[in-house]
Parts: sequence; structure tokens; C-alpha cells
Amino acid sequence: MSFKVLQVIPKLGYGGAETGCYDIAHYLAEKNCKSYIITSGGPLLKFIKKNKVKVFRLPVQSKNPILILLNTILISLIIIFLRIDIVHARSRAPAWSCFLSCIITRTKFVTTFHGIYNFSNNIKKFYNSVMLRSNLIIAGSNYVFNHIHKNYGNLINNKKRLLVIFRGINTEYFDNSNITNEKVQKFCSFLNLNSKKFKILLPGRLTRWKGQEMFIESLNLLKSKHNKENFQVIILGSHQGRKVYFKKLISMVEQYKLKQDVFFLEHYKEMPVVYYISDIVVSSSIEPEAFGRISVEAQAMRRPILASDHGGSKETIIEGKSGFLFKNNNPESLAENLNKLMETDKDKLQSIGNEGRKNVLRKFDVEKMCYSTFLEYKKLIK
Repeated sequence: MSFKVLQVIPKLGYGGAETGCYDIAHYLAEKNCKSYIITSGGPLLKFIKKNKVKVFRLPVQSKNPILILLNTILISLIIIFLRIDIVHARSRAPAWSCFLSCIITRTKFVTTFHGIYNFSNNIKKFYNSVMLRSNLIIAGSNYVFNHIHKNYGNLINNKKRLLVIFRGINTEYFDNSNITNEKVQKFCSFLNLNSKKFKILLPGRLTRWKGQEMFIESLNLLKSKHNKENFQVIILGSHQGRKVYFKKLISMVEQYKLKQDVFFLEHYKEMPVVYYISDIVVSSSIEPEAFGRISVEAQAMRRPILASDHGGSKETIIEGKSGFLFKNNNPESLAENLNKLMETDKDKLQSIGNEGRKNVLRKFDVEKMCYSTFLEYKKLIK
């Protein structure tokens, strides 16, 4: 069965929602379906295979009501002209344009909850509710699924289908067997890393809710309370304009005399290499992760993951087997767990990493995500 799918996403960056959009777009093309994306732009655009996926550039990142209405008109014309069967919105602002366009053109509408979309008042809740106005609602984790039921249960009825499709990652890309000594040496030389020191990696954009401040506090405790000094830390992520916050993190590192062993890196094009050189990976978010992509990528690369004990991370990690959970927003708990892992022998850490790889292949492979989504698309247009 061949059909046409139009995905709409604000920007094609390197986040989980964006890579999921990219993966499904190309998967559909392999299944002889017509695949289209509307986005405002983004760095992932240059990787799209233009002979397989057609891209339209519209200001769908905007929350401006006038632009939302303009996008509605343009999306409606695209749906009619290309005879689109399914429109799949991956964020709230474009979802309003997609929702209105699908009403006008009587087209099947799909939404994916990539986050939990908290609200402080009824206006914000109404704005979020567009994600429930589709024929098919996809939650990226059980945590998100439960959030939807708890906060938007009155908008779900028998005519709507709500289900969980776990996000998937490319396990061929995130695979240790692809890493060469040359790539490792290049990265270690780039940061001037000491091969004899224990490596701790903290990936994720630099923003307060990702918990970098709490993480640096835990490093201070690891050094002062647990007398550990033989470690190096890579904090990998962009501040995305949050310069005051970034300066505060640098100030904390200097205050705790960690400057020689903590490296800030905005971006590295070969992320698997950074995982590979690390002994453990940390996810320190102080607010719940909707899914926990870092946890999954680390496990795919056979590295033990240490994550906050809330949100989607609790679903992606097998506690004590493929990784560990520490008390949320608790630097003492994180420091204690870091200390234990630094005292764990290499063979045990490798065994934990191997279990993580098995866990990801079983539940979070990108092929599983794409196939499950493809089947749901087919059900919609039967």
C-alpha cells in the first residue's frame, strides 16, 4: 500500500523529535511511499536525501497567530495539490496550522507528544490541547502516555487512538564497532585528554532543567568528600544563547578548582566517538525527561548510564543491570553513585555496557519505531 505523508516540525535540529522525523521520512521513501517535510530550517536539512524526501520551508516555528493562519492556508494548498493522505505534526505551534488544514481538506491528522507540555493556566492548556485533536496521538514513552491521560483525559474518546511508540535510535550509527583508533586519538588530542584518568560524560544542551549546576556540585563532592581526583569530565552541549547561565557554570568550575579537568564542548560531529572514550555517561536533568535519548544512546554504545530517577529515563534503563538511577536533583546521591562506579572494575563496567546494548536493540532500535509508526499510518487510511 502506497500513501503520502506530510510531517511538520518547527526546526530540523539534532534533537529527538527532529531525528525521529528525519528517520521516518526516509523509511517511508524506502517503503515506496511519498514523503514530505515542512520545516523552518535547521542543520539536519543538509543530510536529507532530496531524491527521496521533498522539503518545504515555511515559518512553522512561529506562535504568531497571523503566521499560524498563513501557514494554515499554505499547508492546505500543499495537501490539496500533492493529495496528501496523512499530516503528522510534531509540535504545538505547527499543530494548530495542521489541525485547521486537516479540517479544511478532510485529511487524517497525527500528532506526537515529544514532551509533557506543562501548563500554568487554562489558556496554556488550551494551546497544548491541539495535540489531542488528531485521529492518532503518539506518546514517546509511558511517562508521557500517563501524563496525557492525567491532564487531558477529557479530550480522549473512542474516535481517537492514543498509544506509545518508543523513540528509536540508529543502532548502526551508535555502535562501538565503527570507532577507529584514529578517531579516538583525534578526539583525545583535540581536548588533550589524559588516557589514565576516568572519563565522565554529561551530554545535553546547557539549560537549567538539564541539571548542569547540580552535576558540578556533585563533582565538587566527589573530590572533597570522596577524595577522588583521577577523573576528567566532558560537558557537551550548546548554551543556545544562554550566556549568563554558561558563565555561571564556568564560574562554578573555577570556584571548585575543577578547571583543569572539566571540558566544555559545544558540539562534536561524531557523537559516538565521545561516548566511546567515556567510562560512564550521566543524565542529570532536574525535571523529568519525556524519553531519555541520552540514556538510550549511551547504552547503545555499551557505556553505563547514570540518570535521575524520574521521567522517561526510568523506562529506558534496567536499574542495576544496564545503568543506575540517583535521587533527582541530589548532588550527594549523584556523587555517591559516581564514586561507586569509579571504584568498579573495568570488566564489570563493560558487562553493564553490554547489557545496555542488548536492552536498546530489544526495545529502542530506530527500525522498530519506524515500522510501528508505518503500521499505524496504514491503519488510518484503510
